[in-house]
Amino acid sequence: MAREITGFSNPLVKRVRALRDKKHRKAEGLFLAEGLRILTEAREEGVLPEMLFHAGSPHPLAAELIVAMEAAGGDVIETTADILSKISGKDNPQAVVGVYRDRLTPLAQLDRTRADIWIVAQSLRDPGNLGTILRTGDAVGAGGLILVDDCVDPFSVESVRASMGALFTQSITQARWEDFVPWLRAGEGQLIGTSLKATQDYQQPRYAMPAFLLVGNEAQGLPADYEAQCDLLVKMPMRGKADSLNAAVATAVMAYELLNQKRAMA
Repeated sequence: MAREITGFSNPLVKRVRALRDKKHRKAEGLFLAEGLRILTEAREEGVLPEMLFHAGSPHPLAAELIVAMEAAGGDVIETTADILSKISGKDNPQAVVGVYRDRLTPLAQLDRTRADIWIVAQSLRDPGNLGTILRTGDAVGAGGLILVDDCVDPFSVESVRASMGALFTQSITQARWEDFVPWLRAGEGQLIGTSLKATQDYQQPRYAMPAFLLVGNEAQGLPADYEAQCDLLVKMPMRGKADSLNAAVATAVMAYELLNQKRAMA
């Protein structure tokens, strides 16, 4: 049943607004997603929010979300644009905000055989890069994103927004490097790193599948001991003055090279 909340002091509004902070997201196992596009992408993947806040949007996609939520017995809350703004932290809030259960897949439960391409990010710090990498993974049909060591929170409002819905099509795993490497070596999988120290051009090797593309921190790149454990190190040509690409851009270039090699073998 739909209900209405119009008071800023409502306990549920305060609780949901608190999900903008990482410690509250972790404590509750919940996160926020906003906007019809992202929530519709989630619904198309069979994922509905636990709570749906809306401000009486006339958009047909909003109506479909509400109907789907009510059919599933979900919690639908009609509120005001001001309260949506308070929840989302934006002056011009989207028409809908959803509260979702976090979507982490434990490393031990990850099925590497369901995809030929996987992306592994080490100490990634920028939520925009993380969201863009998720979108790239979706575009190339990757199995998911494995976040190694201390990465930015994939369920922050900024990361979710930047993913443009890919958060719901890609599995997300968090692991320490010392746990990831033994898991990787227990099965098939080629670990591929990009490095300025590499001697091979990124289009030179014939990559084996499943391929695990390892992306380093935006500022420092990959630590030397992590590079040493890669099966292959490659580099992309830099013809200008810049010595490296943005982490998300480099990931996209490499991911499409993997995809194109896969297509050539089909």
